[in-house]
Amino acid sequence: MADHDTASATASVDGGVGTITLDRPPANSYDPSFIEDLDAAISTVVDAGVAVAVVRSASERFFSAGADVKGFLSRTADENNAMVRRAHEVFDRFAAEDCVFIAAIAGHALGGGYEIALACDVRVAAEGSYRLGLPEVTLGLLPGTGGTQRLPRLIGPGRALEMMTTGRSVTPDEAERLGMVDRLVPADSLDEVVGEIATTLAAGAPLAIAATKRAVHQGMRQPLPEALQTELAELAPLFASEDATEGMTAFTEKRRPDYQGR
Repeated sequence: MADHDTASATASVDGGVGTITLDRPPANSYDPSFIEDLDAAISTVVDAGVAVAVVRSASERFFSAGADVKGFLSRTADENNAMVRRAHEVFDRFAAEDCVFIAAIAGHALGGGYEIALACDVRVAAEGSYRLGLPEVTLGLLPGTGGTQRLPRLIGPGRALEMMTTGRSVTPDEAERLGMVDRLVPADSLDEVVGEIATTLAAGAPLAIAATKRAVHQGMRQPLPEALQTELAELAPLFASEDATEGMTAFTEKRRPDYQGR
């Protein structure tokens, strides 16, 4: 695991909620070591067994500006391709793990930085004058850490193509209208709103939350008939779980359920 005194992505756990903090000044631009730090941070929150983790930035100006362009120029094409392949492996973990990952965005999220947010399950953004987008085409590249696949699935191929082929970035207001972020909140309320979502998830039924996430992510890759079978396959063991019995019993008894993850 990375040395968290100098790591550019660190993790902590408090009260059943994990936090991953991106911290590579000045812009949280990523390089190979950043990607390994992020991988280690994901492992920390997953190994702690949390149901939810917030991905945030230590910077007031940047969520992340994406890949370090000077770093690209200093490496060979093969080295750059290897770094991007490794970034794919790490970013894919956000969907693959049972933990729900919430991106809390309060500064510029551009290129690979926005692709980190795209890889998360939920995106909550603060109001402000910063920008979000995938401008890689302006560098003669394409959004290569998931952007060409995740953004069209989020906002539709036409809108996504317009943004990615022009390199246009948008304000948080437009990002919400387009569906690039799921919630837009006043800047001074971001931590509170994200905290409320995380606390709700942490107190929820962990087996059901994880099964819901798996059904959504797997189902998105399948034709509808197969995806509906995936849904049924995820539901079946829940009916046999202690948590479902507790949840339904608590509902009939008009009390708060006490879920144990069994």
